[in-house]
Amino acid sequence: MRASIEVADIFHAAGPAYRATHRGHLSLHQLKVMSAVEHCRTAALGGHIEACEGCGHWRVAYNSCRNRHCPRCQGAAARTWLAAREADLLPVGYFHVVFTLPAAVADIALHNKAVIYDLLFRAASDTMMTIAADPKHLGARIGMTAVLHSWGSALTHHPHIHMVVPGGGISLDGERWVSARPAFLLPVRVLGALFRRLFLTRLLALYDAGRLAFYGGLASLGERRAFLRHLSPVRKKRWVVYAKPPFAGPEAVLAYLSRYTHRVAISSSRLIRFDSDGVTFRYKNYRRDGPERQQAMTLSADEFIRRFLLHVLPKGFHRIRHYGLLASGTRKIRLERARQLLAVAPLAVVDVPAEPLETRAPCPCCGGRMVVVEIFERWRQPRAPPPPPTSTGRCAP
Repeated sequence: MRASIEVADIFHAAGPAYRATHRGHLSLHQLKVMSAVEHCRTAALGGHIEACEGCGHWRVAYNSCRNRHCPRCQGAAARTWLAAREADLLPVGYFHVVFTLPAAVADIALHNKAVIYDLLFRAASDTMMTIAADPKHLGARIGMTAVLHSWGSALTHHPHIHMVVPGGGISLDGERWVSARPAFLLPVRVLGALFRRLFLTRLLALYDAGRLAFYGGLASLGERRAFLRHLSPVRKKRWVVYAKPPFAGPEAVLAYLSRYTHRVAISSSRLIRFDSDGVTFRYKNYRRDGPERQQAMTLSADEFIRRFLLHVLPKGFHRIRHYGLLASGTRKIRLERARQLLAVAPLAVVDVPAEPLETRAPCPCCGGRMVVVEIFERWRQPRAPPPPPTSTGRCAP
C-alpha cells in the first residue's frame, strides 16, 4: 500500500524552490537524484498498460527510476541482491560489527566523500583481516560483507560501516576451519586501536598527496599544522567499534541484510506529516532508552532536502563491498573450501532461467494473469485500451 506521504511528494512540492535558491551550489549528480526521486513511477518515465487475460481488467504501471537513492526502488533491488547472496551463507554464526568515524573526521569526509569513504572501507576491512589473522586472537582468514551508511537517524552526516562477518575462518595454512567462540569474535578495543592507527596514517598520506579539499569552515585546514591540530584530539580518543552477538541462523542474516544493504537515508514509512510547518518524521534518539527513544522531529522542507542530499554518494561509488573469503574474485573457490572443512555438502547447482521470473501482481478482480497490452514512452500519458465486449475494464462489484 502506498504511504500517505512519500519523499517524492516533498521533492515535488519543495524541490523547484530549493533548486532555485541553491542554484550553482548543487552538483549535477544531486540534481539528477532529485529528478529521479520526483519522477519515479510517473508518466515522466513512461510505462505500460497491463490487462487481465481472464476478465479484461486493466491497470497502468509506470516505470521506476531505479536510482539507488530512491526510497521507492530499493525493495526490488534488495530482493534481487539477496537472492544472489543466499548461496554464500555458511552454517556458522554470523556477527554484526560496526566501524564509526569520529565527528572531526566525518566533517572532512563531507567534502571528500569518494576518498574518505573508500579509506573507511579499506581501514575497517584491513583491521578485521589483520586482527583475525593474528594467532593471539583467531588465527584465520575471515570473510565479510561491508555496507556504508552515511547518515544518522535524524539525517545528519554520520558515516559508518556495517559488517556481517561469519564466526570463523580458514586457518592460515588452509587445512582447517577455525571457529570463533560462541558469543565472541574479536576484541573491540584492539580493533578500535588498529582502526584508528590505520585510518589516521592513511588520511595523512592522502593529505600530503594533495587529494583532500577543504571548504567553508574547514578552509583553514589547507595549512598542514592546522590540519594536524584538528586531528590531535581524535588521536587520543577511543574510536568506537561495536560488535553484536551472532545472528540466530542464516535466515536472520538474510533478514538483517535486507534491512541494511539497500537502505536509503530515510524511508517514506518514517514520514509523519508534510505541511506549512515543514516535514515531520520519526527518528531514534540514542541518548534515551525504552519508549522515549522513538521521537519525532520537524524540519523545514528546505532543510529536509538539504539533509537528504548530504547522503548522495559519488557517481559509481560502491557502497556494498566484500572482503576475504567473500571477495568477489575468489568467493566461489574459497567458499567451496570452507564447506569442505566444515564437512557441509556442496550446494546443488541451480539453473538460472534465461528470462526473469514473473513479477507482476495478479489481477485484483479474478486473480488471473496480467499481460502487457501497450507500452507508452516517457512524458506521454497512456491511452486506455478498449474493454472487451463482456467487460467494463473494471472489477465486478
